[in-house]
Amino acid sequence: MKSGKNRTYMCIDLKSFYASVECVERGLDPFTTNLVVADPERTDKTICLAVSPAMKKLGVPSRCRVFEIPKGISYIKARPRMQLYIDYSADIYEIYLRYIDKDDIHVYSIDEVFMDVTDYLNLYGMSPRKLAQTIMDHIYQEKKITAACGIGTNLYLAKVALDITAKHSQGRIGILDENDYRDTLWDHRPLTDFWRIGRGISGTLSKYGIYTMRQIAQADPKMLYKAFGIDAELLIDHAWGRETVTMADIKAYEPKAHSMSSGQVLAEDYPYEKARLVLREMTDSLCLDLVTKGLLTDSIHLYVGYSKKEALPSAGGIIGLPFASGSSKMLCEYADRLFERTVKRHAMIRRMTITFNNTVSDESFQYNMFAEAEAIREEKQMLTAVADIKEKYGKNSIFKAMDLEEGATAIERNKQIGGHRA
Repeated sequence: MKSGKNRTYMCIDLKSFYASVECVERGLDPFTTNLVVADPERTDKTICLAVSPAMKKLGVPSRCRVFEIPKGISYIKARPRMQLYIDYSADIYEIYLRYIDKDDIHVYSIDEVFMDVTDYLNLYGMSPRKLAQTIMDHIYQEKKITAACGIGTNLYLAKVALDITAKHSQGRIGILDENDYRDTLWDHRPLTDFWRIGRGISGTLSKYGIYTMRQIAQADPKMLYKAFGIDAELLIDHAWGRETVTMADIKAYEPKAHSMSSGQVLAEDYPYEKARLVLREMTDSLCLDLVTKGLLTDSIHLYVGYSKKEALPSAGGIIGLPFASGSSKMLCEYADRLFERTVKRHAMIRRMTITFNNTVSDESFQYNMFAEAEAIREEKQMLTAVADIKEKYGKNSIFKAMDLEEGATAIERNKQIGGHRA
């Protein structure tokens, strides 16, 4: 890949992806069909994972709760099928690879990618718009999924062109360079339409009378740094339409620390002991992931969110291990200790996340002189055998007795992807 300033990026998004897939599977047009993706077995407080473009035209937001859909709207409720969406996404990624090398593609989410197409325009003899339209048409021809595209001279402008400009542009393709950005979007409102500006940042800026990108660009930098710290640098760059990160930077990035986590929102408020059972299941499952990936961890972090009825702030804590380990026995014991010292015994719990911090390869690990090396090796062999069985025959092909206790969630969660039915 060439380096330099004159580059062309694309950001392609699959419109209302989950809802569109469900419409395609039913032979329906998502632009004329009212459909929401939500689990019908959950309460009307459940969040819709997606709504069809036809629903959006009626003013229904993408991530609303079922009860927020106006009563007068008739619609199809489609149960989420996460494995199906993953399969569609993989097929569409394969289409991208027919045009662009994987080293020039960054998968941003299941339905969105960034691509550096600079070196492909001459190769295909196409303008950026023509190449984008060709890829989008190919996606529709093969998968019947409609896409939109933002094209920019940097990654930020490509994303903004997608999020703001494309929806009002011919062929669902938006194009921006720094001059176009300042000419057309400097006074655009609300600020939350712009990538990486959420309600928190927008709310803070409003306290200073700032409501547009022009006002950010013209604001006193000292004031912005005081309000946002180092993040002000990115905010100022984006206000001017600048972005220093390239596709090469993304591909070369290596995080300083690695971790693994598992979290869930419980179906109902759980008392202390039932929540502890779920934590043990989550810890046990993460231990299998460690073994499968050949990793060890040196500390555990726990986050707990209490029921809204408790009116309590969330709780969190961390516990270190005497040495890096992948032992299920040790990790479950330490996670249990952490739970006991972190969670209020008489409070009801609704959310939990457990994280194994600072994961490292077990190949480079030197056993602590006090560790029972042989016992650890035997346990690893046992965990590896369990992981192999689950991989071959399914996650529920083998489970522990605790998974059958009242309140256990592992067996049901093993049927899900991302907290939803596979």
